[in-house]
Amino acid sequence: MSLVSANKTETNTYAVELSVSAEDFKAAIQQAYMKQRKSIAIPGFRKGKAPLMMIEKLYGQEVFFEDALEIVFPTAVQAAYDEAGIVPVDQPKDVDIKTMSKEEGVVIAFNVTVKPEITLKAYKGLTAEKADSKVTKEEIATEIEHMLDRGSRMVDVDDRAAKEGDITVIDFEGFVDGVAFDGGKAEKYSLTLGSGSFIPGFEEQVVGHSVGEEFDVNVTFPEAYAPELAGKDATFKIKLHEIKVKELPELDDEFAKDMGEYETVADLKKGIEEDLLKRKQESAQRAFEDAIVEALIESVEGEIPECMYETKAQENIDSFAQRVGQQGIDLDMYLMYMGMDKETFEAQMKERAVGDVKVDLAVEKIIELEAIEASEEAIAEEYSKMSEMYGIDVEKLRTIVPAETVAAEIKKQAAFKVVIDSAKAKKPAAKRTTKKKAAEEGEAAPAEEAKAEKKPAAKKTTKKAAAKKEEAAE
Repeated sequence: MSLVSANKTETNTYAVELSVSAEDFKAAIQQAYMKQRKSIAIPGFRKGKAPLMMIEKLYGQEVFFEDALEIVFPTAVQAAYDEAGIVPVDQPKDVDIKTMSKEEGVVIAFNVTVKPEITLKAYKGLTAEKADSKVTKEEIATEIEHMLDRGSRMVDVDDRAAKEGDITVIDFEGFVDGVAFDGGKAEKYSLTLGSGSFIPGFEEQVVGHSVGEEFDVNVTFPEAYAPELAGKDATFKIKLHEIKVKELPELDDEFAKDMGEYETVADLKKGIEEDLLKRKQESAQRAFEDAIVEALIESVEGEIPECMYETKAQENIDSFAQRVGQQGIDLDMYLMYMGMDKETFEAQMKERAVGDVKVDLAVEKIIELEAIEASEEAIAEEYSKMSEMYGIDVEKLRTIVPAETVAAEIKKQAAFKVVIDSAKAKKPAAKRTTKKKAAEEGEAAPAEEAKAEKKPAAKKTTKKAAAKKEEAAE
């Protein structure tokens, strides 16, 4: 098997011609015969015992040519690629079998798309914005509120009527024109008054009633509702079983001790501040690195074959389908649940694939330019980490994950490190328009300000007021 010629015909496309010797082709024919002879019956011979010569005499000399070509073609093509020094990114196209015989062997011509040559405008010293990591008193207070809420307990209330913020346990059944309707009945249902869980007017009419009372709630279904009920008047028969309130623990040193290795409330607040700061710093670093990768993508120059994007998009789709499949959901069902059509999903995967392909090409280029290698020591260390992580013996891992794969990942991470370590962070652009001014001018406030405004200042509340607020949020 040898390369006859490999000529570049256009950008990223080569015309390749290769030959398979008569000897190699005859060996492939023999291999094809051995695979199929058990299913071939010829008069005068037991099934599977007919010699090759007799089968060829009966069915023609070419009887095993196609199967032999399937056997020899992949090896011959790869040998031609290696000899020509080209890296394909797609299957051979326009395959033309010029010669195929036992006497002359095989000569095949085809076209193939190859990996493109790209350049990088830059990969060192890339810049991106990096947010300052600061923790406010309001954020600490909010985190404490969440801790208090997680430590809360439900307390029955029997000595007063229900009010907004209470959790009530009720039976209800709904009627329209005196007839019960589907989905309008439940028993021992927990309803937080003021949560807006039910249609307008329902929860307000439960307020003021006491445990054990039976009463009616009269409402009108909204126009934008199920067609059979939209705009209709309804009566719900209610029985109020329980009234509960959420009781928060006291914020004191005992509470702080329960939350971890803290002695006082001050220690707790300091610990929360440190945890929040660490999370913010990690989040800011991830966002910065993502932005640098985007800058690297923008730095890629070259004509990239469309088939590379299509292949990567299909890989992404298959990988995603496998992940949701592990949860017992097929891809079509998942898309239905998400309210997304397949065309939109595939378009998103294609868009993501463009970035993935460019990153892969950029990384390969950086490995080349930086002459990055993976030493035997680094490979051994990586196997050791994997062994500890997955609880699998190193020698077993070496049979599962080839050293070449481990080396490729090491080099890839080293290339990313070159990019990230040399990258420069800059402060986010100053806001030009305040929220107030933007509102006065009829414009939207900048995205940065919208993010800054996301968390309101913590309010001083009593325990009961805090409980009411948390229940309303639910």
